[in-house]
Amino acid sequence: MFDTVFAGLEESALLAAIEQSAREEAQAGARKLAAIAQLVHLTVTCDEECDGWVYDSWAAAASEIGAVLNIGHKRASGQMRIAVALRDRLPKVAALYLQGRLSARLISEISWRTRLVDDEQVLGLLDAALAEAALRWGPLSEARLARALDAVIHRYDRDAVIRAKDTVKTRDFHIGSVDDPDELVLVWGQLLGCDAAALSARIAALLKGICDNDPRSVGERRSCAVGAIVQGHDHLPCRCGSPACAAAAPEKSNVVISVIADPAAVEAAQKLIAAEDEHHAAKDEPEPVPCPQDSGVALLPGVKLLPIVALAEAIRGGAAIKPLWLPGPDPEPHYRPSATLAAFVRARDLFCRFPGCDVPAERCDIDHVVPWPYGPTHASNLNCKCRTHHLGKTFWDGWHDEQSPDGTVTWTTPTGKRHTTVPGSRLFFPEWDTTTAELPPLAQPPPDPGRTAKMPKRRRTRAADNAARVKAEREHNAAQRNSRAERPPPF
Repeated sequence: MFDTVFAGLEESALLAAIEQSAREEAQAGARKLAAIAQLVHLTVTCDEECDGWVYDSWAAAASEIGAVLNIGHKRASGQMRIAVALRDRLPKVAALYLQGRLSARLISEISWRTRLVDDEQVLGLLDAALAEAALRWGPLSEARLARALDAVIHRYDRDAVIRAKDTVKTRDFHIGSVDDPDELVLVWGQLLGCDAAALSARIAALLKGICDNDPRSVGERRSCAVGAIVQGHDHLPCRCGSPACAAAAPEKSNVVISVIADPAAVEAAQKLIAAEDEHHAAKDEPEPVPCPQDSGVALLPGVKLLPIVALAEAIRGGAAIKPLWLPGPDPEPHYRPSATLAAFVRARDLFCRFPGCDVPAERCDIDHVVPWPYGPTHASNLNCKCRTHHLGKTFWDGWHDEQSPDGTVTWTTPTGKRHTTVPGSRLFFPEWDTTTAELPPLAQPPPDPGRTAKMPKRRRTRAADNAARVKAEREHNAAQRNSRAERPPPF
Protein backbone atom coordinates (compact mmCIF):
# COMPACT_ATOMS: atom_id res chain seq x y z
CA MET A 1 0.00 0.00 0.00
CA PHE A 2 2.86 2.39 0.80
CA ASP A 3 3.96 2.35 -2.83
CA THR A 4 0.48 3.10 -4.15
CA VAL A 5 -0.66 6.00 -1.92
CA PHE A 6 0.51 8.64 -4.40
CA ALA A 7 0.78 6.51 -7.52
CA GLY A 8 -0.10 8.40 -10.71
CA LEU A 9 0.50 11.92 -9.33
CA GLU A 10 2.71 14.36 -11.20
CA GLU A 11 5.76 16.00 -9.69
CA SER A 12 3.95 19.22 -8.74
CA ALA A 13 1.17 17.29 -7.00
CA LEU A 14 3.72 15.20 -5.11
CA LEU A 15 5.52 18.32 -3.89
CA ALA A 16 2.20 19.80 -2.78
CA ALA A 17 1.44 16.57 -0.88
CA ILE A 18 4.84 16.73 0.81
CA GLU A 19 4.27 20.34 1.85
CA GLN A 20 0.78 19.60 3.18
CA SER A 21 2.04 16.55 5.06
CA ALA A 22 4.79 18.62 6.70
CA ARG A 23 2.19 21.15 7.86
CA GLU A 24 -0.05 18.39 9.23
CA GLU A 25 2.96 16.79 10.94
CA ALA A 26 3.73 20.10 12.66
CA GLN A 27 0.10 20.50 13.71
CA ALA A 28 0.06 16.98 15.15
CA GLY A 29 3.28 17.70 17.03
CA ALA A 30 1.79 20.90 18.43
CA ARG A 31 -1.34 19.09 19.60
CA LYS A 32 0.83 16.46 21.28
CA LEU A 33 2.75 19.16 23.16
CA ALA A 34 -0.48 20.93 24.08
CA ALA A 35 -1.74 17.68 25.62
CA ILE A 36 1.56 17.23 27.46
CA ALA A 37 1.35 20.79 28.80
CA GLN A 38 -2.19 20.14 30.07
CA LEU A 39 -1.05 16.89 31.73
CA VAL A 40 1.76 18.78 33.46
CA HIS A 41 -0.74 21.44 34.57
CA LEU A 42 -2.99 18.76 36.08
CA THR A 43 -0.44 16.43 37.66
CA VAL A 44 2.72 18.37 38.52
CA THR A 45 1.85 19.80 41.89
CA CYS A 46 3.38 22.37 44.19
CA ASP A 47 3.59 20.21 47.28
CA GLU A 48 6.26 21.05 49.84
CA GLU A 49 6.90 17.41 50.80
CA CYS A 50 6.65 15.89 47.31
CA ASP A 51 8.78 18.62 45.72
CA GLY A 52 11.65 17.59 47.95
CA TRP A 53 11.69 14.00 46.70
CA VAL A 54 14.17 12.82 44.06
CA TYR A 55 11.23 11.18 42.27
CA ASP A 56 8.79 14.10 42.40
CA SER A 57 5.54 14.77 40.54
CA TRP A 58 7.49 15.99 37.47
CA ALA A 59 9.37 12.68 37.34
CA ALA A 60 6.10 10.77 37.74
CA ALA A 61 4.54 12.65 34.80
CA ALA A 62 7.68 12.07 32.72
CA SER A 63 7.42 8.34 33.42
CA GLU A 64 3.78 8.27 32.25
CA ILE A 65 4.64 10.22 29.08
CA GLY A 66 7.72 8.10 28.39
CA ALA A 67 5.67 4.91 28.62
CA VAL A 68 2.97 6.24 26.29
CA LEU A 69 5.43 7.61 23.71
CA ASN A 70 7.93 4.74 24.15
CA ILE A 71 10.80 7.15 24.83
CA GLY A 72 13.35 7.48 27.61
CA HIS A 73 12.88 9.51 30.77
CA LYS A 74 15.17 12.40 29.80
CA ARG A 75 13.55 12.77 26.41
CA ALA A 76 10.08 12.72 27.97
CA SER A 77 11.19 15.40 30.44
CA GLY A 78 12.50 17.45 27.51
CA GLN A 79 9.14 17.22 25.78
CA MET A 80 7.51 18.48 28.96
CA ARG A 81 9.92 21.40 29.15
CA ILE A 82 9.12 22.46 25.57
CA ALA A 83 5.37 22.01 26.14
CA VAL A 84 5.36 24.14 29.31
CA ALA A 85 7.46 26.83 27.62
CA LEU A 86 4.98 27.07 24.74
CA ARG A 87 1.96 27.19 27.03
CA ASP A 88 3.24 29.53 29.74
CA ARG A 89 6.01 31.57 28.11
CA LEU A 90 5.57 31.66 24.32
CA PRO A 91 1.84 31.61 23.46
CA LYS A 92 2.21 33.51 20.14
CA VAL A 93 4.92 31.12 18.95
CA ALA A 94 2.76 28.21 20.11
CA ALA A 95 -0.19 29.49 18.07
CA LEU A 96 1.90 29.45 14.89
CA TYR A 97 3.04 25.92 15.68
CA LEU A 98 -0.58 24.80 16.08
CA GLN A 99 -1.24 26.21 12.60
CA GLY A 100 1.60 24.11 11.24
CA ARG A 101 3.60 27.18 10.20
CA LEU A 102 6.69 26.42 12.31
CA SER A 103 8.72 23.22 12.45
CA ALA A 104 9.43 21.07 15.51
CA ARG A 105 13.14 21.85 15.14
CA LEU A 106 12.51 25.59 15.26
CA ILE A 107 10.20 25.24 18.25
CA SER A 108 12.82 23.23 20.13
CA GLU A 109 15.50 25.87 19.46
CA ILE A 110 13.25 28.78 20.45
CA SER A 111 12.18 27.17 23.73
CA TRP A 112 15.78 26.29 24.61
CA ARG A 113 17.46 29.54 23.70
CA THR A 114 14.86 31.69 25.53
CA ARG A 115 15.13 29.74 28.78
CA LEU A 116 17.19 32.44 30.54
CA VAL A 117 14.57 35.20 30.12
CA ASP A 118 13.15 35.74 33.60
CA ASP A 119 11.03 38.89 33.20
CA GLU A 120 7.42 38.34 32.13
CA GLN A 121 7.08 41.69 30.35
CA VAL A 122 10.29 41.14 28.39
CA LEU A 123 9.20 37.60 27.60
CA GLY A 124 5.92 38.90 26.15
CA LEU A 125 7.79 41.31 23.86
CA LEU A 126 10.20 38.59 22.86
CA ASP A 127 7.38 36.13 22.13
CA ALA A 128 5.76 38.61 19.74
CA ALA A 129 9.09 39.45 18.06
CA LEU A 130 10.03 35.80 17.58
CA ALA A 131 6.58 34.90 16.22
CA GLU A 132 6.96 37.63 13.62
CA ALA A 133 10.58 36.92 12.75
CA ALA A 134 10.31 33.12 12.57
CA LEU A 135 7.93 33.28 9.60
CA ARG A 136 10.47 35.30 7.61
CA TRP A 137 13.57 33.23 8.31
CA GLY A 138 12.95 30.31 5.98
CA PRO A 139 15.26 27.30 6.04
CA LEU A 140 18.41 27.86 8.11
CA SER A 141 21.32 25.70 9.22
CA GLU A 142 21.55 24.98 12.95
CA ALA A 143 24.36 27.53 13.42
CA ARG A 144 22.53 30.28 11.47
CA LEU A 145 19.29 29.55 13.33
CA ALA A 146 21.03 29.87 16.69
CA ARG A 147 22.61 33.19 15.64
CA ALA A 148 19.29 34.53 14.35
CA LEU A 149 17.51 33.65 17.60
CA ASP A 150 20.30 35.14 19.70
CA ALA A 151 20.15 38.37 17.71
CA VAL A 152 16.44 38.81 18.54
CA ILE A 153 16.96 37.88 22.19
CA HIS A 154 19.88 40.31 22.45
CA ARG A 155 17.64 43.24 21.53
CA TYR A 156 15.35 42.62 24.53
CA ASP A 157 17.51 40.92 27.17
CA ARG A 158 21.26 40.89 26.66
CA ASP A 159 21.93 38.72 29.71
CA ALA A 160 19.56 36.00 28.42
CA VAL A 161 21.69 35.20 25.37
CA ILE A 162 23.39 31.83 25.74
CA ARG A 163 27.09 32.58 25.58
CA ALA A 164 30.19 30.46 25.38
CA LYS A 165 31.49 29.74 28.86
CA ASP A 166 35.04 29.56 30.12
CA THR A 167 36.80 26.87 28.09
CA VAL A 168 38.57 25.25 31.05
CA LYS A 169 35.39 25.00 33.12
CA THR A 170 33.37 23.49 30.28
CA ARG A 171 35.94 21.01 28.96
CA ASP A 172 34.62 17.51 28.45
CA PHE A 173 35.69 14.14 27.12
CA HIS A 174 33.47 11.84 25.09
CA ILE A 175 33.76 8.16 24.28
CA GLY A 176 31.49 6.85 21.55
CA SER A 177 28.81 8.24 19.30
CA VAL A 178 25.60 6.79 17.88
CA ASP A 179 27.13 7.20 14.41
CA ASP A 180 30.21 5.08 15.17
CA PRO A 181 30.78 1.91 13.16
CA ASP A 182 30.59 -1.29 15.20
CA GLU A 183 34.32 -2.04 15.17
CA LEU A 184 35.55 1.44 16.13
CA VAL A 185 34.55 4.12 18.62
CA LEU A 186 35.18 7.83 18.14
CA VAL A 187 36.94 9.48 21.10
CA TRP A 188 37.12 13.26 21.36
CA GLY A 189 37.33 15.98 23.93
CA GLN A 190 39.63 18.43 25.64
CA LEU A 191 42.50 17.85 28.07
CA LEU A 192 44.60 20.23 30.10
CA GLY A 193 47.81 21.04 28.24
CA CYS A 194 49.98 19.22 30.77
CA ASP A 195 47.78 16.10 30.58
CA ALA A 196 47.88 16.14 26.78
CA ALA A 197 51.66 16.37 26.81
CA ALA A 198 51.88 13.44 29.25
CA LEU A 199 49.55 11.34 27.11
CA SER A 200 51.52 12.11 23.96
CA ALA A 201 54.76 11.14 25.68
CA ARG A 202 53.22 7.93 27.02
CA ILE A 203 52.01 6.93 23.55
CA ALA A 204 55.45 7.62 22.08
CA ALA A 205 57.12 5.50 24.78
CA LEU A 206 54.86 2.52 24.01
CA LEU A 207 55.49 2.83 20.26
CA LYS A 208 59.25 2.59 20.82
CA GLY A 209 58.75 -0.87 22.31
CA ILE A 210 57.65 -2.56 19.09
CA CYS A 211 59.94 -3.58 16.26
CA ASP A 212 60.05 -2.25 12.70
CA ASN A 213 58.43 -5.41 11.32
CA ASP A 214 55.11 -4.74 13.04
CA PRO A 215 52.59 -4.75 10.14
CA ARG A 216 50.35 -1.97 11.52
CA SER A 217 50.35 1.58 10.21
CA VAL A 218 51.51 4.44 12.43
CA GLY A 219 47.90 5.43 13.04
CA GLU A 220 46.92 1.89 14.03
CA ARG A 221 49.88 1.69 16.40
CA ARG A 222 48.90 4.94 18.11
CA SER A 223 45.30 3.75 18.50
CA CYS A 224 46.46 0.43 19.97
CA ALA A 225 48.80 2.31 22.32
CA VAL A 226 45.91 4.29 23.78
CA GLY A 227 44.01 1.03 24.27
CA ALA A 228 47.00 -0.44 26.10
CA ILE A 229 47.26 2.62 28.35
CA VAL A 230 43.61 2.53 29.45
CA GLN A 231 43.97 -1.19 30.23
CA GLY A 232 46.92 -0.46 32.50
CA HIS A 233 49.59 -2.08 30.31
CA ASP A 234 53.14 -0.80 30.24
CA HIS A 235 54.00 -2.50 26.93
CA LEU A 236 52.41 -2.63 23.48
CA PRO A 237 52.57 -6.19 22.07
CA CYS A 238 54.30 -6.44 18.72
CA ARG A 239 52.45 -8.05 15.81
CA CYS A 240 55.50 -9.09 13.76
CA GLY A 241 54.89 -12.75 14.64
CA SER A 242 58.56 -13.54 15.20
CA PRO A 243 59.33 -15.66 18.29
CA ALA A 244 62.67 -13.86 18.51
CA CYS A 245 61.08 -10.40 18.78
CA ALA A 246 62.37 -8.50 21.79
CA ALA A 247 59.08 -6.65 22.36
CA ALA A 248 57.65 -8.13 25.53
CA ALA A 249 53.98 -9.03 25.88
CA PRO A 250 52.00 -6.72 28.18
CA GLU A 251 51.16 -7.60 31.73
CA LYS A 252 47.64 -8.71 32.37
CA SER A 253 45.21 -5.86 33.03
CA ASN A 254 43.02 -5.73 36.10
CA VAL A 255 40.28 -4.09 34.01
CA VAL A 256 37.43 -6.50 33.28
CA ILE A 257 35.08 -5.93 30.34
CA SER A 258 32.29 -8.48 30.03
CA VAL A 259 31.21 -9.34 26.49
CA ILE A 260 28.05 -11.34 25.84
CA ALA A 261 28.45 -13.61 22.81
CA ASP A 262 26.51 -16.54 21.46
CA PRO A 263 28.38 -19.79 20.66
CA ALA A 264 28.40 -19.02 16.93
CA ALA A 265 30.27 -15.75 17.55
CA VAL A 266 32.92 -17.44 19.70
CA GLU A 267 33.36 -20.20 17.14
CA ALA A 268 33.64 -17.68 14.30
CA ALA A 269 36.28 -15.70 16.21
CA GLN A 270 38.32 -18.82 16.93
CA LYS A 271 38.19 -19.85 13.27
CA LEU A 272 39.33 -16.37 12.27
CA ILE A 273 42.31 -16.59 14.65
CA ALA A 274 43.27 -20.00 13.26
CA ALA A 275 43.02 -18.77 9.67
CA GLU A 276 45.17 -15.71 10.41
CA ASP A 277 47.80 -17.87 12.13
CA GLU A 278 47.97 -20.10 9.06
CA HIS A 279 48.54 -17.08 6.83
CA HIS A 280 51.31 -15.77 9.11
CA ALA A 281 52.97 -19.16 9.03
CA ALA A 282 52.93 -19.07 5.21
CA LYS A 283 55.23 -15.99 5.28
CA ASP A 284 53.47 -14.31 2.37
CA GLU A 285 51.32 -11.23 1.93
CA PRO A 286 47.79 -12.65 1.98
CA GLU A 287 44.53 -10.90 1.41
CA PRO A 288 42.57 -10.08 4.57
CA VAL A 289 40.90 -13.16 5.96
CA PRO A 290 37.12 -12.94 5.46
CA CYS A 291 34.83 -13.53 8.41
CA PRO A 292 32.72 -16.70 8.33
CA GLN A 293 29.21 -16.19 7.03
CA ASP A 294 27.41 -17.37 10.19
CA SER A 295 29.31 -15.19 12.64
CA GLY A 296 26.79 -14.93 15.47
CA VAL A 297 26.43 -11.89 17.72
CA ALA A 298 28.67 -10.41 20.43
CA LEU A 299 27.75 -7.39 22.59
CA LEU A 300 29.89 -4.94 24.51
CA PRO A 301 28.64 -3.19 27.67
CA GLY A 302 26.17 -0.51 26.68
CA VAL A 303 24.63 -2.94 24.15
CA LYS A 304 26.99 -2.15 21.30
CA LEU A 305 27.72 -4.80 18.71
CA LEU A 306 31.27 -6.14 18.81
CA PRO A 307 32.51 -7.30 15.37
CA ILE A 308 33.95 -10.78 15.13
CA VAL A 309 37.38 -9.39 14.20
CA ALA A 310 37.40 -7.42 17.47
CA LEU A 311 36.20 -10.45 19.43
CA ALA A 312 39.02 -12.46 17.85
CA GLU A 313 41.53 -9.78 18.94
CA ALA A 314 40.21 -10.00 22.51
CA ILE A 315 40.50 -13.80 22.56
CA ARG A 316 43.98 -13.62 21.05
CA GLY A 317 44.91 -11.18 23.80
CA GLY A 318 43.95 -13.66 26.50
CA ALA A 319 40.28 -12.93 27.16
CA ALA A 320 38.70 -15.73 29.16
CA ILE A 321 35.66 -17.52 27.69
CA LYS A 322 33.12 -18.59 30.26
CA PRO A 323 29.63 -19.99 29.65
CA LEU A 324 26.88 -17.89 31.19
CA TRP A 325 25.55 -19.46 34.36
CA LEU A 326 21.85 -20.34 34.22
CA PRO A 327 19.72 -20.18 37.38
CA GLY A 328 18.06 -23.26 38.77
CA PRO A 329 14.60 -23.62 40.34
CA ASP A 330 15.64 -22.69 43.88
CA PRO A 331 15.83 -19.07 45.04
CA GLU A 332 18.85 -17.65 46.81
CA PRO A 333 18.44 -17.27 50.59
CA HIS A 334 19.35 -13.60 50.89
CA TYR A 335 18.19 -10.20 49.65
CA ARG A 336 21.14 -9.27 47.44
CA PRO A 337 21.55 -11.55 44.39
CA SER A 338 24.86 -13.33 43.97
CA ALA A 339 27.29 -12.17 41.28
CA THR A 340 26.31 -15.07 39.01
CA LEU A 341 22.58 -14.43 39.39
CA ALA A 342 23.05 -10.69 38.82
CA ALA A 343 25.11 -11.42 35.68
CA PHE A 344 22.30 -13.59 34.29
CA VAL A 345 19.61 -10.97 34.99
CA ARG A 346 21.67 -8.21 33.35
CA ALA A 347 22.47 -10.41 30.34
CA ARG A 348 18.81 -11.34 29.93
CA ASP A 349 17.43 -7.80 30.29
CA LEU A 350 20.25 -5.71 28.73
CA PHE A 351 18.23 -2.51 29.42
CA CYS A 352 16.00 -1.01 32.08
CA ARG A 353 12.71 -2.88 31.81
CA PHE A 354 10.51 0.22 31.96
CA PRO A 355 8.69 0.91 28.65
CA GLY A 356 10.82 3.05 26.33
CA CYS A 357 13.79 3.28 28.71
CA ASP A 358 17.16 2.43 27.15
CA VAL A 359 19.48 2.77 30.15
CA PRO A 360 21.95 -0.17 29.84
CA ALA A 361 21.56 -2.95 32.39
CA GLU A 362 25.02 -2.42 33.89
CA ARG A 363 23.88 1.04 35.01
CA CYS A 364 20.61 -0.27 36.48
CA ASP A 365 19.55 -1.57 39.87
CA ILE A 366 18.38 -5.16 40.13
CA ASP A 367 14.91 -4.98 41.65
CA HIS A 368 12.66 -7.59 43.23
CA VAL A 369 9.34 -7.51 41.33
CA VAL A 370 7.52 -8.63 44.47
CA PRO A 371 9.52 -6.96 47.25
CA TRP A 372 11.75 -9.02 49.48
CA PRO A 373 11.02 -10.92 51.70
CA TYR A 374 7.54 -11.49 50.21
CA GLY A 375 9.14 -12.24 46.86
CA PRO A 376 12.23 -14.48 46.51
CA THR A 377 15.68 -13.62 45.17
CA HIS A 378 15.18 -15.57 41.97
CA ALA A 379 15.59 -14.70 38.30
CA SER A 380 11.82 -15.00 37.80
CA ASN A 381 11.32 -12.27 40.41
CA LEU A 382 14.22 -9.97 39.46
CA ASN A 383 14.65 -7.43 36.69
CA CYS A 384 16.72 -4.39 35.82
CA LYS A 385 15.45 -0.89 36.50
CA CYS A 386 17.28 2.39 36.17
CA ARG A 387 17.40 4.34 39.42
CA THR A 388 14.62 6.73 38.34
CA HIS A 389 12.10 4.03 37.46
CA HIS A 390 13.15 1.94 40.46
CA LEU A 391 12.30 4.86 42.74
CA GLY A 392 9.00 5.41 40.95
CA LYS A 393 7.91 1.80 41.31
CA THR A 394 9.01 1.65 44.96
CA PHE A 395 7.65 4.92 46.29
CA TRP A 396 5.00 6.37 43.94
CA ASP A 397 1.43 5.12 44.26
CA GLY A 398 0.07 3.20 41.28
CA TRP A 399 3.14 1.79 39.55
CA HIS A 400 3.12 -2.01 39.43
CA ASP A 401 5.02 -4.61 37.39
CA GLU A 402 4.46 -8.33 36.89
CA GLN A 403 7.01 -10.73 35.42
CA SER A 404 6.55 -14.01 33.59
CA PRO A 405 9.10 -16.85 33.77
CA ASP A 406 10.33 -15.97 30.24
CA GLY A 407 11.24 -12.48 31.43
CA THR A 408 8.27 -10.62 29.91
CA VAL A 409 7.29 -7.70 32.15
CA THR A 410 3.85 -6.08 32.20
CA TRP A 411 3.62 -2.63 33.74
CA THR A 412 0.47 -0.99 35.08
CA THR A 413 0.63 2.81 35.37
CA PRO A 414 -1.13 4.97 37.98
CA THR A 415 -3.75 5.82 35.34
CA GLY A 416 -4.42 2.12 34.67
CA LYS A 417 -2.65 1.79 31.30
CA ARG A 418 -0.77 -1.45 30.71
CA HIS A 419 2.53 -1.75 28.83
CA THR A 420 4.50 -4.92 28.08
CA THR A 421 8.26 -5.17 27.58
CA VAL A 422 10.32 -8.21 26.59
CA PRO A 423 13.90 -8.96 27.64
CA GLY A 424 16.45 -6.98 25.62
CA SER A 425 18.37 -10.18 24.88
CA ARG A 426 15.49 -11.28 22.66
CA LEU A 427 16.48 -8.55 20.18
CA PHE A 428 20.02 -9.89 19.75
CA PHE A 429 19.84 -13.56 20.74
CA PRO A 430 16.37 -14.69 19.62
CA GLU A 431 17.32 -18.36 19.96
CA TRP A 432 18.27 -17.98 23.62
CA ASP A 433 15.54 -19.34 25.87
CA THR A 434 15.59 -17.09 28.95
CA THR A 435 12.73 -18.93 30.67
CA THR A 436 13.38 -19.65 34.33
CA ALA A 437 11.39 -21.50 36.97
CA GLU A 438 7.75 -20.62 37.47
CA LEU A 439 7.23 -19.34 40.98
CA PRO A 440 4.23 -20.17 43.17
CA PRO A 441 1.71 -17.36 43.76
CA LEU A 442 3.37 -14.68 45.83
CA ALA A 443 1.71 -12.63 48.54
CA GLN A 444 1.95 -8.89 48.04
CA PRO A 445 3.35 -6.87 50.95
CA PRO A 446 0.81 -4.96 53.05
CA PRO A 447 0.44 -1.20 52.43
CA ASP A 448 3.17 0.84 54.06
CA PRO A 449 1.88 4.38 54.66
CA GLY A 450 5.28 5.49 55.90
CA ARG A 451 7.30 4.31 52.90
CA THR A 452 7.61 7.78 51.38
CA ALA A 453 9.66 8.80 54.42
CA LYS A 454 12.42 6.62 52.93
CA MET A 455 12.32 8.39 49.55
CA PRO A 456 15.73 9.97 48.76
CA LYS A 457 15.53 13.75 49.13
CA ARG A 458 16.72 16.55 46.88
CA ARG A 459 19.15 19.16 48.12
CA ARG A 460 16.65 21.70 46.80
CA THR A 461 13.46 21.44 44.78
CA ARG A 462 13.45 21.08 41.01
CA ALA A 463 12.00 24.60 40.61
CA ALA A 464 14.60 26.09 42.93
CA ASP A 465 17.33 24.22 41.09
CA ASN A 466 16.19 25.62 37.75
CA ALA A 467 15.88 29.15 39.14
CA ALA A 468 19.40 28.91 40.58
CA ARG A 469 20.82 27.76 37.24
CA VAL A 470 19.12 30.59 35.36
CA LYS A 471 20.32 33.12 37.93
CA ALA A 472 23.90 31.83 37.81
CA GLU A 473 24.02 31.81 34.01
CA ARG A 474 22.55 35.31 33.76
CA GLU A 475 25.11 36.58 36.27
CA HIS A 476 27.87 34.91 34.28
CA ASN A 477 26.61 36.56 31.09
CA ALA A 478 26.44 39.95 32.80
CA ALA A 479 29.99 39.57 34.05
CA GLN A 480 31.21 38.65 30.57
CA ARG A 481 29.33 41.59 29.09
CA ASN A 482 30.81 44.03 31.54
CA SER A 483 34.33 42.75 30.99
CA ARG A 484 34.45 43.43 27.27
CA ALA A 485 33.17 45.92 24.77
CA GLU A 486 29.55 45.42 23.84
CA ARG A 487 28.86 43.86 20.49
CA PRO A 488 25.82 42.02 19.09
CA PRO A 489 25.90 38.25 18.65
CA PRO A 490 27.31 35.98 17.41
CA PHE A 491 29.80 35.86 20.26
